[in-house]
Amino acid sequence: MTNGTSTGTSTGTSTGTGTGTGTNGGRRRGVPRGVPRDAGRLARTEGLTEVQREILATVRAFVEREILPVATELEHADAYPTEIVAGLKELGLFGLMIPEEYGGLGESLLTYALCVEEISRGWMSVSGIVNTHFIVAYLLQHHGTPEQRAHFLPRMATGEVRGAFSMSEPGLGSDVAAITSRAVRADDGSDTFLLTGQKMWVTNGGTANLVAVLCRTDPAGDDVPPHRSLTAFLVEKEPGFGEVRPGLTVPGRIEKMGYKGVDTTELVMDGLRIPADRVLGGTTGRGFYQMMDGVEVGRVNVAARGCGVALRAFELAIAYAQQRHTFGRPIAEHQAVAFRLAEMATKVEAAHALMVRAARAKDSEGRGDLAAGMAKYLAAEYCKEVVEGSFRIHGGYGFSREYEIERLYREAPMLLIGEGTAEIQKMIIGRRLLEVYRDHQA
Repeated sequence: MTNGTSTGTSTGTSTGTGTGTGTNGGRRRGVPRGVPRDAGRLARTEGLTEVQREILATVRAFVEREILPVATELEHADAYPTEIVAGLKELGLFGLMIPEEYGGLGESLLTYALCVEEISRGWMSVSGIVNTHFIVAYLLQHHGTPEQRAHFLPRMATGEVRGAFSMSEPGLGSDVAAITSRAVRADDGSDTFLLTGQKMWVTNGGTANLVAVLCRTDPAGDDVPPHRSLTAFLVEKEPGFGEVRPGLTVPGRIEKMGYKGVDTTELVMDGLRIPADRVLGGTTGRGFYQMMDGVEVGRVNVAARGCGVALRAFELAIAYAQQRHTFGRPIAEHQAVAFRLAEMATKVEAAHALMVRAARAKDSEGRGDLAAGMAKYLAAEYCKEVVEGSFRIHGGYGFSREYEIERLYREAPMLLIGEGTAEIQKMIIGRRLLEVYRDHQA
């Protein structure tokens, strides 16, 4: 990542690609060519190193050149972005946080989150392709055995091995401790487990060849909390759909309102045989804690996605508002529109600041559930509101598939539920606040 010029900010300016053009590249009536050159004034990140600024400049240039021009067309076709993923591999993005000793770049969660913000500004689905891979690499780095790290991480750094992350089940919702998928030791003398059950909402379930799967192992007794009987398994498989290895079937892609391009699937396990050395960390009963650690950094990622989508929605709105005329002047000069832009920009800034704080807290303190929960909650809610504000500014054109805001309007709702709903975030925030302030009396 040595190309590109550094601006010292976490966001850049648009060259006009991907904005208001159809698949034939022609300009649509009334559609802005791009965003203002000074749009980078929003969402600045202070205190970055020269290396971080260089990485972000490179990712920003890639988004402008390779993602924005094709995002809407690929999204409407629900097409997997093969060429974009190849470009991310070449940039080293799949190994961004993997330690240098395993062939990665060894960067911080903050650097990763800012890259996700940049990518999501181009097309949120691409960030999803990277994120589940990143969570599995994080789990291996922090919880895997030395053998597991040495076996997987070097190939994950290059993108040869691509990760997916699986906790949810049909009807489970956010009650992770109620998982019913089971893993029992084989009775044939082999040191293996047999996994049975159905998993749901697996991002990259088809394209990944390594899936971290949470199952119930030792039955929880009356005096043992259910979450202490959960174990994470490292399941290797062939990419694709159908029976991808004996005992494991990926039925196909789940059709979704938004978040298209990336494959979201079920996993059906029926006597799936997994060797004991593929228990994450080598010890059963630790899966809940391991997965929750992964979800914590995943929430920072979702917050970063919300920041990127919101920033793009604001850019589109302020560009359109300066070019669309009513009553003899640009609509940006009407107070109602100017006020809406002011509100949107403030929300973009606030969400970005809280996201950066959460990433830095996790990097420096190890535990970041309070900050991550706040960042995910605020960024997702503000993203929805900023996108809707942009949609309203576009008026009737916002309802047209020819305009980029239509895509963003369908993408934003996923952030409200990904990595835990707003209600779950409030529960986490409330519990942590009570822990912190338990001994503080007014």
